[in-house]
Amino acid sequence: MDKTYHAFIAIIGKPNVGKSSLMNALMGEKIAIVSDKPQTTRTRITGVLTEGAYQYVFLDTPGHHKGRTKLSEHMTDTVRDSMEDVDTVILMTEAAGDRVTRAELHLVERLKHSKTPAVLVINKIDQLADKSLLIHRIKQFTELYDFAAVVPISVLEKDGLDAVLEEIKERAVEGVHYFPDDTLTDQPEKVIAAEMIREQLLRHLEQEIPHGTAVVIEGMKERPDGSLIDMQAEIYCEKASHKGIIIGKNGAMLKKIATESRKEIETFLGTKINLQCWVKVRDDWRNNERFMKNFGL
Repeated sequence: MDKTYHAFIAIIGKPNVGKSSLMNALMGEKIAIVSDKPQTTRTRITGVLTEGAYQYVFLDTPGHHKGRTKLSEHMTDTVRDSMEDVDTVILMTEAAGDRVTRAELHLVERLKHSKTPAVLVINKIDQLADKSLLIHRIKQFTELYDFAAVVPISVLEKDGLDAVLEEIKERAVEGVHYFPDDTLTDQPEKVIAAEMIREQLLRHLEQEIPHGTAVVIEGMKERPDGSLIDMQAEIYCEKASHKGIIIGKNGAMLKKIATESRKEIETFLGTKINLQCWVKVRDDWRNNERFMKNFGL
């Protein structure tokens, strides 16, 4: 029997450095939502890539930041837990930074207490007008920790992705594939669909409102003739005033969010979707353990 190999990889870093974009790019499929707003990812999203004898299991984690709500604390715990029992950790940062942030220093300290090999991936090198600054950026991090490798990349330009995958491959271990070879993610379709709706909330709403929203798919059923899937989504927000903004004048904003979400979900599922969205208020749900559990967080 031919040998098979697997590698579990945790992708960590401060918010908004491109962790979800990296996982999506390596996968060649959109699994994790992407936004220019920080703290987009709330939980651990697993992406599975199988290439011949090798299976890579990526854990895309929330950006590490100081928690101010129970949800923020949960996100920080998720980062910590994801660094346990993996074969490789990717610490991701961006090329244009002038210093190592407090959040990054905290992650480096966690790496020091772990025996897991860590690869430093420096994203957004396409934004550097002066490439000599990259040397300075590498020095900032390598003086703090002995990384197994340093890989400068641009996810946007798809530059350096093969090098990242090669570093991961070198640290794969012999063993069974934990997922069927055609698996893309361990997340249920309902969860991915809900995340795609939340992505549109992040894209279209004001800065603070999206972080107070959660999305739950309450119903998802294929019609008997297989022509499409009827899907009912509930969008939860923290204030009545936020509900009005999400719905918009004459329902225009909610219609835009639903339309863009439907297109994304149809692409992912490969079938037509009839998506219906409702907006409900749950005061301060980010500090309510019961609501968070109900929302899958």
